[in-house]
Amino acid sequence: MEKKSVKKIQTSGRSLKNLFLFAILIFSSLFAFDYAFGHGVGSETFPPVDFNGKQVTLELSSSKSDPETNDDQQISISMIDFDSKVTLRDVTFLVKSHRGETFLFEQEFKADNGFIVFNFVSEDSDSIIIEEETNNGLFGSLLGFESRMVHVKGPKLSEGGLYKFDINILTADDYSQKLEEPLFFNAGISIAQTTRHDFVDPNFGEQNIDVVTYYDEISNFQYDSNLKEISFSMPFEWSESNIEQTSVVHEELVIPKTFGDLLVSGFSMHVNGVKLSDDIVTIDDFFSDGRVVHFIIYQKELLNVFENGSNQNGMNFVIKPDRDYIHLSSVTENGQFRILASMEPENLTSDSNAKILFDITDIFLKNRPVSATYDFSVTQNEKIIFEQSGTSNDSKDQHDIAEFMIPEDITGIVNLNFNNLDGNNLAKTTIPIVIDRVTNQNEISIPDWIRNNALWWSEEQIDDNTFIQGIEYLIKNNIIVIPQTQQETTETKEIPSWIRNNAEWWADGQIDDETFVQGLEFLIKKGIIRV
Repeated sequence: MEKKSVKKIQTSGRSLKNLFLFAILIFSSLFAFDYAFGHGVGSETFPPVDFNGKQVTLELSSSKSDPETNDDQQISISMIDFDSKVTLRDVTFLVKSHRGETFLFEQEFKADNGFIVFNFVSEDSDSIIIEEETNNGLFGSLLGFESRMVHVKGPKLSEGGLYKFDINILTADDYSQKLEEPLFFNAGISIAQTTRHDFVDPNFGEQNIDVVTYYDEISNFQYDSNLKEISFSMPFEWSESNIEQTSVVHEELVIPKTFGDLLVSGFSMHVNGVKLSDDIVTIDDFFSDGRVVHFIIYQKELLNVFENGSNQNGMNFVIKPDRDYIHLSSVTENGQFRILASMEPENLTSDSNAKILFDITDIFLKNRPVSATYDFSVTQNEKIIFEQSGTSNDSKDQHDIAEFMIPEDITGIVNLNFNNLDGNNLAKTTIPIVIDRVTNQNEISIPDWIRNNALWWSEEQIDDNTFIQGIEYLIKNNIIVIPQTQQETTETKEIPSWIRNNAEWWADGQIDDETFVQGLEFLIKKGIIRV
C-alpha cells in the first residue's frame, strides 16, 4: 500500500499551547451536538456513551474536497470527548463501509488524534483501492499535528448517495490497551446526487426533469404524459431500526418552466402505494429557468408507509399533480406576485371558446389575492391571439377572467403572458399551455427495466407469484400502460407455459411490446392478474 506524508509542522511549546486553546474554541463551534441522525442528512452526531468514566461521542460530517477542481466527496470521522469537545488520542477505528448496497471496504485505521478523513474518488477500476496519506489539512494545521487521510478510489464513488459505516472503536487514549468491548456505531451520511432524465413529451416536446436525491441513488425513472405522473425507485431498508436512524428522506424535482403540465400549484406523492401528507411538499418558483419541488419525508411518514404499505423492497415513488390544487402557478421575475391560473374547458381546442381564470396574489402576504393593474396576452411565437388590460380583484371567491375565441389555425403551445403588474415592468411571467392536447389512453408503454423481471421469471429465478404481484403493481400504478381489458371469472390460476416463453422472447427482443402485452391481457382476462 502506497503511503504519502508531508513534513510535520514544528512549533514552540508556548505557541503550541496557545494554538491548542484556540483549536478547542474552533472545535466547540464546529461540533454542534444536536443528536441528529445521519441517514438522510449530511452529518451525524451520536448521543454520548460512557468510556472509562467520561462521556465520548462519534461525529461524522461530509464536505467536498475542492468543488472548483474536482467532485471528490470527503467524510470525516472524529472520536470526541463530549465535555471538552476535544478529540481522543490513539484511536483505532475498524470501519466497514458501503455506498448504497455496494460493499466498499473493511479495514482498521489508526488515528493518533482521533480524527480520520475518507476522500471518495471516482476512478475507472474493477476494484476498490485504498490509499492512506498523512496530511496537514485544516484540522491538522490548527492543532499542530498530522491528521489521517484515506483515499477510497472506485467506480462512481464521488457521485454522492448514501455512504454507510459500521464503526468499531478498538482502542482510545492508548494503542496498547484494547477495549474489552469495542464501542460500536452504525452511521450513514447522505450526499446529494443529481440525475437528469430527458424525454419527449407529446405536447411540450423535448423536456427534462432533474431528480436530486439526498438519500440514495434512484433508478427506473419514468414519466407518463397521459397521467402527468413521475415514478422512480430508490433503495431503502424497511425496518424499525433503520427508520429510527433516518432523520429525513429528502427528494427534489427540478422542472423547467417550459414544461407547462407540471407548473401546477400542488403535487401529491405516493410511496409503495401509500399517499403521504401534503405537508411534505414545498414548491420553490424563485429560479429564472425552472422550479424546484421539495419532498421532505420525516420519520412519521416513513412509519406510516412501513405499517400500511405493500411489502416491497426499497421505495417506489409516484408523484403527480394533486387534483385538489389544479391551478397552474408561476412567480413573477421580481418575486413579488404569484399567478394562479386555470382553464375552462380544461383541455382547450382550436376553433372554440376559451376562458382563462386567474388570480394575482402577493407572495409576501401568503399568496393572498390583491388588487393590481395588469397587461394580459395570449401569444404563439410572435403572434398575439388575445390581449386585455385591467385591474385584478382582491376577492378569494371571485377570479379574474379572460374570454376569447381560439382561431382554427392555432394548435400546440401558446403562452399566457402577465406583464407590468402594479405598473412594474419587472413584475412579469409566462405560463405555457397547450391547444389540441395529444392524448392516447390506449397507448402501450413498457419501461425497458421490466425486461429484467421478465427474464428472471422466464429463467425461474423468481416464482410465479412474485412475477404476478410485480406486474399487478406496475399496472395499478400506471408504470405499464395497457389497453382496458374485461376480466372473466375463472377457477384456474395457473400461468400457461406459452406466457413464460413470451417473457423470454420479449426479454431477448424476439417479439415486440404489443405481443408481450397481449399475453398480459390474457392473464388479466382470466383473472390471474387482478387489477
